[in-house]
Amino acid sequence: MRIAIAGAGAMGSKFGWHLKKAGNDVTLIDTWDRNIAAIRENGVVARVKDEEIAEKMPIYSPEEIDEQHESVDLLIVFTKSMQLENMLNSLKPIISKDTYVLCLLNGLGHEDVLERFVTRDHIIMGVTMWASMMTAPGHITFANDNGNVEIQCLDPKGKDETQKIVKILTDAGLNASYSENVMYSIWRKACVNGVVNALCALLDADCKQFGHTKEADELTRNIVQEFADVAQYEGVNLDRKEVIEHVESLFDTPHYPSMHQDLVQNNRPTEIDYIDGAVWRKGLKHSVATPYCAFITRLIHAKEDILNVK
Repeated sequence: MRIAIAGAGAMGSKFGWHLKKAGNDVTLIDTWDRNIAAIRENGVVARVKDEEIAEKMPIYSPEEIDEQHESVDLLIVFTKSMQLENMLNSLKPIISKDTYVLCLLNGLGHEDVLERFVTRDHIIMGVTMWASMMTAPGHITFANDNGNVEIQCLDPKGKDETQKIVKILTDAGLNASYSENVMYSIWRKACVNGVVNALCALLDADCKQFGHTKEADELTRNIVQEFADVAQYEGVNLDRKEVIEHVESLFDTPHYPSMHQDLVQNNRPTEIDYIDGAVWRKGLKHSVATPYCAFITRLIHAKEDILNVK
């Protein structure tokens, strides 16, 4: 199976590293010139415990993808949410009618974008609880060793092929499973990001530092409540108590989530509009009050302005 991974950041590089190490044909696609140069020279270098292990694989910028490149069997997208549509437009030469697209992005609503490029029976939505950090261009550190991947094709006609992809991911050590209700899991993870990603970025704290504050419990409960209230109108009934417990299970992890990495560490735009901001917008649509999500979204954008993020 020919696999391309769009977005070779911390997570895209991790998945590429595992899949290549397992013997798959993997190509990375990224927009960061320094990252492309580093991977071309040394491969993806992963720190595993106290050892650095490199996996060499081809990497291209989107502009380098043209009709001379073969179409791929599987495209895994790990771009930032706001980059998804532009990336897919650039990758049209390698997306055929037979290409499956696996979306593992944080946030909500990505299936609407994907349907402009492939049919529903070739769209695989997923969620992953693996964590990774990019420490330098081409260098990553695995942030946990007990993650998983849960995926589901939007149309039952694609289930058999999706189950083959589950096996490929699992054989690569990524602990994948086929879900019968992946949208529940996507909303559940969005709750995690809506609490931990956003607040750690605002407070310049890791998960453990935030989780050990006196305010963490009440903030978590109110934000999850808003996500769950809106999710009901989107056909997803979240188990609020379980989701809160799931979010708070991360409070002993000294890990800086991706929004902190983007905004605080690298002064890059965040995905807030696809997480808390998406709940705020959907809340307005359904006449559901979401004051916490609205306030957090505005604060993140204010911080982006202060840091002159472009």
